[in-house]
Amino acid sequence: MADTEESPKALEPMEVEDSKKGFTGDTAFHIQHVTKYTRNDDEALKAFAELGGEPMDIAQEMDEATNKRLLRTIDWHLMPILCLVFGLNYLDKTALSYASIMGLKIDLNLSVEEYNWLGSIFYIGFLVWEYPTNRLMQMLPLARYSATCVTLWGAVLCLFAVAKSWSGAMAIRFFMGLLEAASMPGFALLSSQWYTHHEHNTRTGMYIGSNGGGQIIGGLVAYGIAKHVPNDGTQPLAPWKILFIVTGGVTVLVGLAFFYIIPDSQLNCRWLSKRDRLLAIARVSENEQGIGNTQFKRYQLLEAFTDPLTWALFLYGVLSDIPNGGITNYFSQLIVNFGYTPLQSLLYGIPGGGVVIVSCLANGFLGDYFQQRTLVACVPMAVAVLGMLLIIALPISNNVGRLVGYYMTQTLPSVGATVLSLISSNIAGYTKKTTVAAIYMVGYAAGNIIGPQTFRSKDAPRYLSAEITILVCFSLCIVDLLFINWWCRRENRRKAAIRAQPDFIPVENHGWRDMTDRENLEFVYCI
Repeated sequence: MADTEESPKALEPMEVEDSKKGFTGDTAFHIQHVTKYTRNDDEALKAFAELGGEPMDIAQEMDEATNKRLLRTIDWHLMPILCLVFGLNYLDKTALSYASIMGLKIDLNLSVEEYNWLGSIFYIGFLVWEYPTNRLMQMLPLARYSATCVTLWGAVLCLFAVAKSWSGAMAIRFFMGLLEAASMPGFALLSSQWYTHHEHNTRTGMYIGSNGGGQIIGGLVAYGIAKHVPNDGTQPLAPWKILFIVTGGVTVLVGLAFFYIIPDSQLNCRWLSKRDRLLAIARVSENEQGIGNTQFKRYQLLEAFTDPLTWALFLYGVLSDIPNGGITNYFSQLIVNFGYTPLQSLLYGIPGGGVVIVSCLANGFLGDYFQQRTLVACVPMAVAVLGMLLIIALPISNNVGRLVGYYMTQTLPSVGATVLSLISSNIAGYTKKTTVAAIYMVGYAAGNIIGPQTFRSKDAPRYLSAEITILVCFSLCIVDLLFINWWCRRENRRKAAIRAQPDFIPVENHGWRDMTDRENLEFVYCI
C-alpha cells in the first residue's frame, strides 16, 4: 500500500535551499525551494532528477518544430490503440443488443425483465469496482494495469458463448463490468499525462468517436453472422455465440498489443529517447498537473468531495447515461419497433455509428479551436433533444422519420467526450483526479443501471415513458453544461484577482508539486 501523505503545507522536503512567505487565497504557508524529488511531488521531478535536467532548462528547448515532432510521435503510438480499445469497449457492451435479435433471448429463455437486468448488472459490476480500480491505477503502473483489464475482459466476453442460463449470463456480465471499469478513467489519466489541455478535447473526441466505428463494424459482423449462420439448431454454435467469441477474441489481441505499445508514463517509454522523454514531460507543463503521483493524500480526497465541479460532473454522468443505458441495450429492438425486420435493424443501426464518429470529431476539434468546450458541446446535445422529440412526436407508422430521430440521438457520445476531457484538463492533484474520475464513473454506472429499467414490457412497442425520460435527461444535461461553464469562469476570475495582488508570490515549480486545481493559483480551468 502506498504511503499516505497530507497536504504539502505540512511536509518537509528531502533537501531545502531556502524558504519564503507566499500566499494562496486567504491562507499563508511556506514555499520551499526543493533541489531533489520528494514523495509528495509529481513523478516528473523524479524524471528530471534521474534523467538529468532542470524543468526550466528543458522547457526552453521546446520550440514549435520539436513540439510538432513529439506530438506526431505520441499520436501515432497512443491513439490507434486507444481508439481500438474504446471501439471494442462499445462493441463488447452492445454485442448484447445484437445478440438479443440473433436468438439469445430465445435460447436462454429470457423475459423482458431478465434481459433488462443483463444490461444493468454490467454497470453494477462497474459500480462495485470503480473506486478500487481508480486507487489501483494510482498505485500500480497505469498502462500495464489497464492492459491487463482489457485482456481479461475480452477473455470473459468469450465465455458468454458457454452461458446456458440467465444466472450464468448475469455472472459473466457482472465481471465484464468490473473489468471495464478501468477504461474511461484510465484513458482520462493517460490523456492528462501525454497531451496539453488544449489537445484534450480533440483527442478524447477521437477515441470516444471510435465507439461509432465499433457500432459500424459490430452491425456488419452481426449481420453477416445472422444472414449466413441459421439459428435453427443445425449449427454447432448459435450465431450469437459466434458473435461473442469473435468480439472477445479480438479484444484479447488488442489487450496484448496495449501491453507492448502503451507506456505507463514518459519515464519508461521505450519509443522515446532519454532526451525526448524529458521533452515530452516538459510539453505538458502548461497543464499544471504533472504526470502522476502514487501517494494517497487525504486532503485531496476531501477536496474532491467538497468541490462543486465534482458533483456537476457526477450529475452529468447520471443524466446522460440513463438515456445511454436504455439506447445501448435497446437500439436494435427500437429499430425493429420502428417497423423494420430484425435483420434490417442490424444494418440500419450502422449509420448511427457514422453520426457518432462525425459528431465526436467535429465537437472535439471545434471545442479546442474556439476554447469553448462546454458551449460547443451544447450543440450536439440540442441535436439529441430534437431527435428524441421526433421519436416521441411522430406517429408510430412514420418509421423513416423516427429512424432519423434515432440517428440524431447518436450525437450524445460527443458530449460525453467533452465531459471526460474536462476531467483530464480541469482536475489536478493525482489523488483528487482519480477520486473525481471514480465519482464521475459512479454516476455513469448509476445512469446505465437505471436506463434499461425505463423500458418496461407493458410499454412495448412504443416505450413512451422511457422516451420521455430520455428527453428530460437530455434537456437537463444542457443546464448542467452551462453550470460547469459558469463555475469554471468564476474560479478563473477569482484566481486572477489573487495573482494580481502585489504580495502574491507563486510556488516554485508549481506545476510539478502534485497540487490540486483549487490549491494551485496558477491553474486555469478550461471552459
